[in-house]
Amino acid sequence: MMRTYHLDTAAKAPLYEQLYRAIRQDIMDGSLAGGEKLPSKRRLAEHLKISPITVETAYSQLLAEGYVISKPRSGYFVQAMERYPAPAVWGGEAPTQAPTEDTVRYDFQTNTVDTGCFPFATWARLLRGELTSRASQLLAAAPPQGAPELRQEICRYLAEFRGIRTSPEQVIVGAGSEYLLSLIIQLLGRERVYSIENPGYPKLERIFRANGASVAPVALDAQGLRVGLLRRSGAGAVYLTPSHHFPLGVVMPAARRRDVLQWAIDGQDRYIIEDDYDSEFRYASRPIPAMKELDHADRVIYLNTFAKSLAPSLRIGYMVLPRRLFEAYRSKLGFYASTVPSFEQYTLAQFLRTGSFERHVSRIRNLYKGRRDALLAALQRSALGPHIRIRGAEAGLHILLTLDGKWSEEQMVLRAYEQGVRVSGLSGYYSGEGSGCPASTVILGYAGLPATDLEGAVAALERAWT
Repeated sequence: MMRTYHLDTAAKAPLYEQLYRAIRQDIMDGSLAGGEKLPSKRRLAEHLKISPITVETAYSQLLAEGYVISKPRSGYFVQAMERYPAPAVWGGEAPTQAPTEDTVRYDFQTNTVDTGCFPFATWARLLRGELTSRASQLLAAAPPQGAPELRQEICRYLAEFRGIRTSPEQVIVGAGSEYLLSLIIQLLGRERVYSIENPGYPKLERIFRANGASVAPVALDAQGLRVGLLRRSGAGAVYLTPSHHFPLGVVMPAARRRDVLQWAIDGQDRYIIEDDYDSEFRYASRPIPAMKELDHADRVIYLNTFAKSLAPSLRIGYMVLPRRLFEAYRSKLGFYASTVPSFEQYTLAQFLRTGSFERHVSRIRNLYKGRRDALLAALQRSALGPHIRIRGAEAGLHILLTLDGKWSEEQMVLRAYEQGVRVSGLSGYYSGEGSGCPASTVILGYAGLPATDLEGAVAALERAWT
């Protein structure tokens, strides 16, 4: 039977988003069963009296998030999901070779952005306004959790763009994700085991161990972290990048997210640390919703920074604590002073409040998309084109390149360096022996490479690898 969804043309949300959310809710509550075929785009459009493009866009977003699957010449089908009882509701940095800077002409590092994109004029204007209106208040230390105005604007932004409903008292502002992660470890306890994704940020394991915590790397498959291995790890917390895994680029589909959430619910004191590090940069569809949006059991600690969207040197990050952890945080860690200067906090609050941040992100998303397209086109035009496979280009600020032929990963990195190009081998992101790492694969981060250098960089790689 054809379903009828009531779409409001006067609503702020576009029609495709209303339709996508309505169908997603039917899938999540079981009204649409796993394996059930969705109506064709044309039939549903005629039934709802909307454009087929609207239906196509809604279906594409459901497909990107793993709620449906597409079968050639058959259509779209609901992805099967385990049904769990409703829970009680509570009231990077890339490894690199060690060449000197003067020998590297083209640097495909992943821990940088194009600093020329920073909105200096807007930032300076807002800063001058804060200096005038607040004067000596800016010389005082900010409240321990961060300036109330900034935490309020972060809550508004999360609700509007990430689907996360939270309150300012649950938000803690700090000097970057590394500092905030150390607070999380102190809050949850060093005695528990922390699972991390394997592969993942090499520095992450060092941070956990430096804080006295035990680490259990868990392997991934095509849908992200393997929940069976997580259950056998003995972990009491898990660190994830579900919306865009680093470095593989995997998007964890809805069914797998629910499985990880159920793992947390099944334990008395288990938590998920969700790092949403580059959620703004998705090119083929709207940004993937955060796992925190599905967190009805209050088990997800949400972590994000402005390092990718503004500048790494700004050193402003934030986390959203579950309500069940807030009192423990205040009693155990509330004595810590704010690690971000008041000047920067109040200016960033205005940057968010005035809509400048959204406009900036839209501009740089288009810029990075153009840079990615130019890089992919240059690679395909080169002699490498028939011999390479590209993955992870749909989102983020890097791609994975696998080369067919005689060169190993180590040789690829070395030969590229000899041509003045720095690339990172994928195996450096694996913990242990790196079993499961694809052969002859390197990571190309393109955000910090000027667009004018792309042709020259690809030409250098062509000389290195052919």
